[in-house]
Amino acid sequence: MEFYVHNRVHCSPRTWKSTATKIAASELFKESKHGTKLYGIWRSQIGLPRDTLTVISIWPNAELANKTTDELFSSIRTIDSIEKNFMFPTVKPTSEEPPTKQGNYAFRWFETPKQNFDEFIQLCVEAWPDFEKNYDSKIIGLWKLDNDADANNNTRTLLLTRRPNLAVWERSKIPVTHEEKEVRRKLSKRYDLCDWTTVYTTTLLTAHDLNDDVRWS
Repeated sequence: MEFYVHNRVHCSPRTWKSTATKIAASELFKESKHGTKLYGIWRSQIGLPRDTLTVISIWPNAELANKTTDELFSSIRTIDSIEKNFMFPTVKPTSEEPPTKQGNYAFRWFETPKQNFDEFIQLCVEAWPDFEKNYDSKIIGLWKLDNDADANNNTRTLLLTRRPNLAVWERSKIPVTHEEKEVRRKLSKRYDLCDWTTVYTTTLLTAHDLNDDVRWS
């Protein structure tokens, strides 16, 4: 099973772009000598400070990830601090291929009581196909956090979705057709099953098709 690491990287003022370039250019990811892979780097759009980056990478095991990511980030002087989560995929992603298309990427975090988690997953699986079809969107992944021992008997997850832009984000919250309303019903029921959830949006710095130069935050 693939092992993913989510890092929230807090950069010095006005250095998010140069810091992202240094992370992406690291020999750690370029040479993949440890079997590592950069999955993506995202910049803040709405909900995070301007100089905060989100980095997801893939590793063979937690021990190597813990040691080597710390070494990488400590070597970049424009990084003030980092937050770290170890994650395993649930029903998605089904491959290690990273997202490459620019868009509005929403990082939504959930804490769901363990007795509700199977239903939570089932609602996701049922809603996603029509969600993707109706909104030209993509479910990138739903990961379960590995370090959930102190989650008050909750299962903690990260859902990453891509929409073409913020207009579609708003459109997906206001269903029109019967099919869209059914998608929204299932997705809304997930919120009723969880104890806590929050979301912020980003754009993809490692996109292949389009650079995002908008001053979002």
